[in-house]
Amino acid sequence: MPFSSFRSLLLLPALAAAASSVSAQTPDAPASGPGQPFGLADNMELVYRVLDAGGKPVGEVRQRVVDLKTGEREEGKKSKVAENTMLLKSGYYARKNTLDRIQDLTFRARRDTSFTDGMGELNNDALRSFRDRKLAYSIAPLAWPNQPTVGTELPAGGVSIQVSSSVVSIATVSTMLQKRRVVSGPTALTTPAGTFQVYKVEAEREEATIPRPDMAMRSSTKQIDFYAPGVGIVRTERYTKTGKLSEVRELTSRTAATTQTYDKVKVKTKKS
Repeated sequence: MPFSSFRSLLLLPALAAAASSVSAQTPDAPASGPGQPFGLADNMELVYRVLDAGGKPVGEVRQRVVDLKTGEREEGKKSKVAENTMLLKSGYYARKNTLDRIQDLTFRARRDTSFTDGMGELNNDALRSFRDRKLAYSIAPLAWPNQPTVGTELPAGGVSIQVSSSVVSIATVSTMLQKRRVVSGPTALTTPAGTFQVYKVEAEREEATIPRPDMAMRSSTKQIDFYAPGVGIVRTERYTKTGKLSEVRELTSRTAATTQTYDKVKVKTKKS
């Protein structure tokens, strides 16, 4: 055996001991940061088909990742946590493949949880009678833990919109998912995009239009989301007031990106 190789073998125990010593002296080393929300990457596209109660296609939702950022989120005067955010362009296409509406959505990931944008739950039909009005949005993201536990409750989320003219407040329009609960899982669920291990999350979906405090028009129905950790929502079922299925959205494709652009910037956001 060459002398140089023999010397290297002699040094290995010493190097291992040194590494162990350094590790023991740095117990507070920071943990690895959060991954990207739902394992998405730049330019990835999610496609969901929308079905009516009878299973007939009535539309399609296409979401594409257009921007990624990583930064720090303030959670107190002296507390910060790493947070990854991504911007998606989400378009709803009608039966004849015509674009009906488009919106920006922001997904987030921090610690062991990913978040979808509460704007994605908005009932757009409720705003049709308020065109050409000023709209002020208040958005609460929806939390999706990386390791769900059956029986646990998840925070409420959604969107509330203050509608006003240049002179007076007109109404508050909101869509909220409340009483969210992980009821079962993991179980296999097959969609056109593949088979996923999902958790079933039930929630009360409340849609409200409030012209003034003493007058409120509310509608509460059930919504079930089938959530696959690391993937996101693969199926959503919405029900009528009488408990009958009214609409289904299910994942039909999840197109992988060819390249990823990762913009590292400092982002400070208020706690939500």
